[in-house]
Amino acid sequence: MNLSGLASSFVSVLQSIGLSDILDVAIITLLVYSVLNLLKKTRAFQLLKGLALFFAVYVFATQAKLKTLTFLIENLLQVGFIALLVVFQPELRRALEQVGSSNLLTLSFFRKKTAEQAEVERLRKAIAGICDGVERMSEKQTGALIVMEKFTSLASIKVSGTVVNGDITPELIGTIFYDGSPLHDGAVIIHDGRITHAGCVLPLSDNLEISKDMGTRHRAALGLSEVSDAIALVVSEETGTISFAKNGVLVRNMDRQSLYDMLEKEFILPIIEANEKTQASNILRRKNNEQ
Repeated sequence: MNLSGLASSFVSVLQSIGLSDILDVAIITLLVYSVLNLLKKTRAFQLLKGLALFFAVYVFATQAKLKTLTFLIENLLQVGFIALLVVFQPELRRALEQVGSSNLLTLSFFRKKTAEQAEVERLRKAIAGICDGVERMSEKQTGALIVMEKFTSLASIKVSGTVVNGDITPELIGTIFYDGSPLHDGAVIIHDGRITHAGCVLPLSDNLEISKDMGTRHRAALGLSEVSDAIALVVSEETGTISFAKNGVLVRNMDRQSLYDMLEKEFILPIIEANEKTQASNILRRKNNEQ
């Protein structure tokens, strides 16, 4: 067949494709994607790789007319399907439960989040955990010192503490600062929405104007804020008062909402503003290209 014949055949095939064919392919693609997405973190996904190789060997055996090998594979397939159902029954049940509890229109195929949105949600969850933990310790008058690292590296501070590397929850914060805990006298370091270290020793402030009713935790929070851009949160053991230190300034008598608003302004608002600037720049660039 010459080139013109191939082109005409290709055009005729395209003309025969209707809306129902496109919809059919789209649905099959979505179903295959969803099934693979459900299985990719289970043992069944590793099995699919083996089955693909097994099927390739079967195709080769049939094409090469290897009768013995073809006979063995065909008989294995007859009992293999039932064996797979038994072995992977937990995975299949879990997958069916996820499908049953999911709305088809809200599958991950339709709701991909940008990296900025995912980061903002993760930080909001972390900030909420910090505020809840601080509020609980304030109510119980449990002393606490929490440092939230920004751009200035606190590597020299972290070496004085113990590695934690845990998700932020009020329970974990409360456990660290529990009076019987060996880490409760030091500071907790938070970086990128996770508790990285606990029991850290901070430099004390030399500011002579600090009120004498402030304890060691307040002086340590001020001292760190004087030499870095970190935000230091303090819960007074005597009064339960919540304070935060930034750029050598201590703000006292914070409540949960004011603390949340402050942390959101410090850690989330810059991400949102940077994302908006990027989007505006992209729109302007597209307009310039169109002109």
